[in-house]
Amino acid sequence: MGTEMMVATNSGTARAEVLRRIRVAKGGTSDTETAGTAWSRVAREYRRSAVLEPKSLLELLEDRLRDYDAHVVRVGYCDVADAVAKMLAARGKRRLVVPAGLAAEWLPAGFEFVRDDGMSSTALDAFDGVMTGSTVAIAVTGTVILQNVPGQGRRAVTLVPDYHLCIVNAADVVETIPQAMDRLHETAKLTTTFFSGPSATADIEMTRIKGVHGPRHLDVILIV
Repeated sequence: MGTEMMVATNSGTARAEVLRRIRVAKGGTSDTETAGTAWSRVAREYRRSAVLEPKSLLELLEDRLRDYDAHVVRVGYCDVADAVAKMLAARGKRRLVVPAGLAAEWLPAGFEFVRDDGMSSTALDAFDGVMTGSTVAIAVTGTVILQNVPGQGRRAVTLVPDYHLCIVNAADVVETIPQAMDRLHETAKLTTTFFSGPSATADIEMTRIKGVHGPRHLDVILIV
């Protein structure tokens, strides 16, 4: 075993060897066509319809997001800018990066919003935070999904700044993951980011550390 592993001079070779041994252990071989056929035969009897009423659906999403340590408020469309101003003031944030295409009427006066033009990670890190829209949100998991489209922007824009203010339209809230996947089907090739609350991880002693792979603080404005 030790000699065989030494033959693997790089990660690609090692991966190929691991996969070969798995095929041998299963008593046969596989190829792309065989794997594709097997994949297509997997039963996918997922629930693709909501059972919750709209009110309960939003309550579930809010509950999940708060459970993940996000701050959530509901407002009407005309009150988004006011809610943004209150949230930024409460957080002590003044200067935010925003993706191209973000609704101008959501940006209150008295703050500096700088449109992302492909800034470096160093430049993005100098902002107080980022503000974006969203593509879809999943109630049962408290997950918000962004794609690289106008108003949501590049993945780096939402991962580097330490604070994220995200706007979610109630019409884009679904109940289950399969429902969300169905919505993303047509744009599946776009860069897509899923997050449930602020970035966090925990060690073996369950000590929770925030901000390891993204913002430590997440505010969500839910437009109803």
